[in-house]
Amino acid sequence: MTEVESEHGASRRTFLQLGAAGAAAVAVGATSGLLVPELRNDGFLSKDGVFDAASVAMADALYTEVFPTSPLIMNPFVDSLPIPKALAPVPSLTYKYDWRNPPGPGIGQQNSLGNERHQMWCSKVGLPDPIVYEIKLQVAQHAFTSSTVMPINSAGQPTVSFDELGNQVAAGTVRSLPLSTIYGFNGTFPGPRINAEYGKPCLVRFKNELDQNPQNLDRQDFGAPDLSFLTHLHNAHTAPESDGNPHHTMNNGPFNHGYQPGQWVDNLYLNWAAGGDDREKQSFFWFHDHRMDHTGANVYKGMVGLYPIYDPKGGRDMGDETKGLRFPGVRTNNPDGSFDVEYDIPLALYDCRLDDGVTVHHDMHDGLGEYPAAQNPRVHPEWWGKTFFKHFPNHGFVGDIFTVNGTAYPTMTVKRRKYRLRFLDASIARCYELQLMASTQGPKSAASLGYSGDELQGQYRIPDGQQCMTFTQIAADGGIIPFAITRNSFELWPAKRREFIVDFTRYMDGTPTTKGDIIYLTNIMKMRDGRKMDTSSRTSLDPNYKVPVLQFVIGDDAPDNSLMPAPNRRLATLPPLPSNWQSMLDNRMIFEVERGSAGGELEWLVNGRQFDPTVPATSFRNPAGKTPLAQQKKGSFNLWEIRNGGGGWVHPFHLHMEEHRTVMRNGRSVATTPDRGHPDDVSKEDLINLDPSESVIVYRGFRDFTGKYVAHCHNLAHEDHAMMFGWEVT
Repeated sequence: MTEVESEHGASRRTFLQLGAAGAAAVAVGATSGLLVPELRNDGFLSKDGVFDAASVAMADALYTEVFPTSPLIMNPFVDSLPIPKALAPVPSLTYKYDWRNPPGPGIGQQNSLGNERHQMWCSKVGLPDPIVYEIKLQVAQHAFTSSTVMPINSAGQPTVSFDELGNQVAAGTVRSLPLSTIYGFNGTFPGPRINAEYGKPCLVRFKNELDQNPQNLDRQDFGAPDLSFLTHLHNAHTAPESDGNPHHTMNNGPFNHGYQPGQWVDNLYLNWAAGGDDREKQSFFWFHDHRMDHTGANVYKGMVGLYPIYDPKGGRDMGDETKGLRFPGVRTNNPDGSFDVEYDIPLALYDCRLDDGVTVHHDMHDGLGEYPAAQNPRVHPEWWGKTFFKHFPNHGFVGDIFTVNGTAYPTMTVKRRKYRLRFLDASIARCYELQLMASTQGPKSAASLGYSGDELQGQYRIPDGQQCMTFTQIAADGGIIPFAITRNSFELWPAKRREFIVDFTRYMDGTPTTKGDIIYLTNIMKMRDGRKMDTSSRTSLDPNYKVPVLQFVIGDDAPDNSLMPAPNRRLATLPPLPSNWQSMLDNRMIFEVERGSAGGELEWLVNGRQFDPTVPATSFRNPAGKTPLAQQKKGSFNLWEIRNGGGGWVHPFHLHMEEHRTVMRNGRSVATTPDRGHPDDVSKEDLINLDPSESVIVYRGFRDFTGKYVAHCHNLAHEDHAMMFGWEVT
C-alpha cells in the first residue's frame, strides 16, 4: 500500500505526480488568485486521478498563495511565560489492575490493534520495568495572549475585523482574540513535560481522542483530516514500533498513516544510550506528531511536548547543581513519582498567523475534499483571530507572531543567579538567531515605525536594542558538548535544540544587574519566507531588525550553587571516530535533497524521488561505483552524505534513531575544527543544518534495533510534500 485515497478517489500523492507540464503550471500560476469550484466539480480530476484540463487552469484550481496579517497585540510582555511542570506517571496499581489492556512485553501488547510487540523490553538491557505515563490526543482551545489586539492590514493600518458569526466590525475597533482550536497532548500547547532519567525507562500510552469534541469546536481546515496521529520522540534511541515514523507505520502496526480515533499505542522509551555507551547520552528531546502528509499541520495545530532527559549516574547531570557538572538546577522530588527542576527552563519557540477574515483559504488539499465543512476556496470571516495555516506555501510556512511556550511575547521574572535555558525551535519553517539585548526605550510596534508587508513580521522591534549579555553553550541537539562555548548569539533551526547557561547577576561588561532591569531575548534573523534567512550574523545583519521575543525581568537575589563551566573544562567525551574514517568515503551513502525538476512547487525530492513508505531509498552512485539501498546491518557504522541540491533553500535535515558526528562540510574536514558558521559540528547532533548548495558528511551508528526508520527535512512543508526517505536496519 503506497497511498490512501480521498473520498474523491485521488490521493494527495497523485497530485504530486502531475508531470512536468502540470507542475510547471502550478509554479507559474499558484499565486493567480482565481476562485473556482472544487477540482472535481470543474471536471479537472477524473476517477483515476488523471488531470484532464489545461495545466494553467489546473494550477489556478489548486492553490492561492496569499497570507493574512495578524492583528497587532496591543500589550506585549504582560503574560507570564508558561513553564510546564513535570507530568505525573500513572500509579502502578492503576495501570496493572484498572486498565483493560495493561502495558507489557508480550505479543500484542504494544498497541490497541494487538498486532505488535516491543522489540526490546527493559529487562533485556538490565533495566527495571518502565515508568508509565498516559497522554491523550484531545481537541481543545488555546489562547496565545490575554492582550487586546488591533486588526491591521499589510500596510500596518487599522482595518475591519469580524465576529464569530462573520459580521463585520468597524476598523479601529480594539478587540479580544477568540480562542484557537488545537489538537494537543492532553489538550494543551505545548503539551506535557516528561522529566526523564537515563536508567529509568518510560512507557507512554498515547490514546487518540481527537474524534471527541464535546465543545463542538470548529476544527477549521488543517490537521490530519482522518484525525489520526503518530508520535515521534525526537531523536530518542528507540525501536521502530515506538519511533513514530511512517516508513514503519505504513508497513506494520496500524498499516496506515497513523493511529485512528479510539486507538492507542504504547511507545517504549528505554532511556538507554545507543550501544550502552555513556558517551552517547543526550539531554533534551521533544515529542511531536509525524503523521505522513500532515506532520506540519498537526504540529502547527499543537502536537508538541517536552522531554528533558537527565543523567543521574554519579550525579553527573541530575538536576542538582551541587553535584556532577553543577549546571543550574534545584531538584524537587514529588510524591507522585515525578520531579521538577527549578532554574532549568525549556523555551519552545513557535511562530503563527491569525486569520484576518478576508484572506482566501485555498490549496490543493481543498481540491482533494479533505475539509468539506470548510467549503473552500473562500474566505472565513468567522475564523477571524484564530490560527491560519496553509499546507503547501511556495516557500514554506512562516508566521508573523512569535511565541514562547505557546504564549506571544511573554515575560519572566528571573532571580539574580544563573539559569539553564533549553531552547527548541518548534516552528514549521522559521529559523531564528537569538541575542540578549537591553533597550532604554523598549518595544515599538513595527507598524508605528512605518514598516509594512513582510517587515511587520514579529510585530515589535527594539530600535535601540544593544547586546548586553552572552550565552554559555553547554549542549546541542546531540547532548552535552565537550567544552562550553561562549556565544554572542546563536542560530536555532526547526527541531534544533541548544542549551545555555545565562548569568543574570551581571552584564557582559561586568556591571551588576539590579532588580527591575529588563533584558530581551531578541531575534535578529530576518526570514520573510520559508526559503532561507534574508539576513543573519553569518551573512549580513539588518541593523533595524531586532524583534523582542521574551522579556526577562531581574528579580531578587537567590542562592546559587551552580558553576559556570570554564572554557578548558571538559564537560563530555565524544564517542571516537575511527582513525581510518577517510577510507570509508568511497563507500558512503549519498542522498541529495532538491526541488522537483518542474520547479518544485508540488513536491520536494530526495535523489530525484518522492517518499515511498513501502521501500528503503537508493543511494546516489558513490565513488566506489555502487548505488546501495539505504539498509545498514545492525551494529554497523557508516558515512552518509546529505547534499543540498538547490542553491536557494536551507534544509534542516533530520536522521532518526541515532545522533551523528559531522566529519566533512563542503569537502573540508570538520571532525576536529568546526566550520565557523556551524560550531556545533564538533559535537553530536541529530539534525544537519544545510545551507544553500552545501554538502555534509556524517558518521553514525545503527545499533541495538532492527526495522524501518526515516530521514527527512524538518522544514515540515518540505517533509509533508515528499522530502523524506525510508531506510532500514537489517
